[in-house]
Amino acid sequence: MPKPRLNHQITAPELRIIGADGENLGVMKRTEALALATPESGLDLIEVSPNAKPPVARLMSYDKFRYEEAKREKTERKAQKSAELKHVQITVRAAQNDLLIKVKQVEKFFKDGHPIEVNLRLRGREKRNKDWAMQKLNEFLQMLPMEYKRVNEPRFGMNGPSVQIVKK
Repeated sequence: MPKPRLNHQITAPELRIIGADGENLGVMKRTEALALATPESGLDLIEVSPNAKPPVARLMSYDKFRYEEAKREKTERKAQKSAELKHVQITVRAAQNDLLIKVKQVEKFFKDGHPIEVNLRLRGREKRNKDWAMQKLNEFLQMLPMEYKRVNEPRFGMNGPSVQIVKK
């Protein structure tokens, strides 16, 4: 994000001013707004929305503004990271109870908001019968009680088919 313009760097003739407490002070000429942002008061005039008509500027300490921006970016990064892709591996020889455990694992990942990749692992000669493997993968997906959406069609990889799903 580009650095916002401060005080005398602001070029717009008129600005919509937001006060230090968040109250709207209305539209003012740039010179009037700069008179409010004096070094003695510890306030700066910070252009927060340069593309608005008229541009929006805020009266507050620049240090406090930088701190709040850093805090906001940190929470955004944390929220972004939490939606990482989770993997669930199943095999064609797995017992019914084993598959039910995997279904519970998928439910838990969906509850946490993660997209999921379901991998069906095949060994040896099992890899030759792709139709049978896709049928087994679809049977597992039908066991899922919650609604989901396929991100992409199942594709065959090195160890068998896999499909990505997300919660509807």
